[in-house]
Amino acid sequence: MAELGGMLAAAILKVVGDQIGSAIGGQITLRKNFDEDLKKMKMALESVDAVLEDAERRSITDKSTCLWLKRLKDVMYVISDMIDEFEADTQAITQPSTRKLSFKKYLAIIIPCLTIGPKITMANRMEKMREDLEVITDQHKKFKLTEGTNANEPKVTDIRETSSIMETQIVGRADDKVEILASLCESMTEDITILPIYGIGGLGKTTLAKMVYNSSQFKEYSQVWVYVSQTFDLKNIGNSIITQLSEKEKESEYTEIQMIHKSLQKLLAGKKILIVLDDLWEGEDFHLESLTDMLKVGKDSNVVVIVTTRDEGIARKISTIRPYKIKSLTDDMCWSIIKQKSAFESRGGKEHAEKTGKAIAMKCGGVALAAKSIGHTLQYIKFSEWESLRDSNIWTVSSLKDTSSIQVIASLKLSYSIMPSYLKLCFAYCAIFPKGHKIVKEELIYQWVSLGFSTWQLGDRCISQLLGLSFLEHSNS
Repeated sequence: MAELGGMLAAAILKVVGDQIGSAIGGQITLRKNFDEDLKKMKMALESVDAVLEDAERRSITDKSTCLWLKRLKDVMYVISDMIDEFEADTQAITQPSTRKLSFKKYLAIIIPCLTIGPKITMANRMEKMREDLEVITDQHKKFKLTEGTNANEPKVTDIRETSSIMETQIVGRADDKVEILASLCESMTEDITILPIYGIGGLGKTTLAKMVYNSSQFKEYSQVWVYVSQTFDLKNIGNSIITQLSEKEKESEYTEIQMIHKSLQKLLAGKKILIVLDDLWEGEDFHLESLTDMLKVGKDSNVVVIVTTRDEGIARKISTIRPYKIKSLTDDMCWSIIKQKSAFESRGGKEHAEKTGKAIAMKCGGVALAAKSIGHTLQYIKFSEWESLRDSNIWTVSSLKDTSSIQVIASLKLSYSIMPSYLKLCFAYCAIFPKGHKIVKEELIYQWVSLGFSTWQLGDRCISQLLGLSFLEHSNS
């Protein structure tokens, strides 16, 4: 979202400021005239650094401030790319590698005067970029931003790793699990039983599906978990089921539906199978019919399918038994989650914060994800700062037409807004992955480290922190 993008400005400024600092009088040795431009750029960034916290807070409700932060962020990206390019060109000339160079590069090395043209071009680019930056940074004066941090504004300077014990304690879904298992028990004599769980995002549909999936009632069943997502791909769904049932290391890659059906016929025949299709969005009748047809191909099989979806229409179309509408949590349940996540009971002076904590729980609107995210954030700020979070205008600001989702977005925005800058940057990088993508932890940390966002040790902590905040979650398979 644009508002969250604006909140990245401070984190990006630090990275680019460090990059400019290292470049001044450093690696760009052949560009002596650039030092002055680089120094002026650094001064321009320093002039807005002091007011960025206030700007980021305002950007949530003020479109003009949000637009200014976006422009500042965009120009910093360009500056970063430009410095990388200049340093790469300089290194190629001063420290030519043994790799084969282009003829133009080779001539530039042996005949230095040929680099005068490119040098002038680079100088012009550097000067223009400095001027653009100064224009943008000067614009902050019209917003009358205040320097430093608001004393009443909560700010997390660091986040410790979370306890895995807390993750196993699920609040308020035991009765739902019993109801679903009872409903399935009455219908599992059929060849295929499809029970959808539907409701707004963040209520706990996936959590409830996991509880059913891990129930002892299905211990004799072969089990499959497929994340479907907004992009409905019948072949991917079929290949995922085949891969998990065949238990082969190599993933199934059938390109024809007929081949998928043939393989599933063998794998499903005469077996008890539990399949979870998580986060189904597609509502077209022919797609849903094709999906159910694919799951019915096994002869003498007993297939139970749990579907999670936000769409009641999809739930009713695909179901073979009555769909289950997941209910909102009570305010007391949300408060229980917040207490868990914030380690409330183990903290001193908690008596004075309970009233504020319960008020925050009410703002979660019965949405489990909202309570989990805000609860984890509360763990790392002082009780005296809870009131500021309770009274934040983020709770009431939303561009969403679906007002039932406001609480989720608000809680995630609040958690994001007071993240340490390094964590904002690492999380923002995750936007390159599509929703539901399985990220290999070590590969993600390696990318963060290579981009200069973190060290390896810090990257490992970032993963734990984002899991605790419910910004990432463990893969089911």
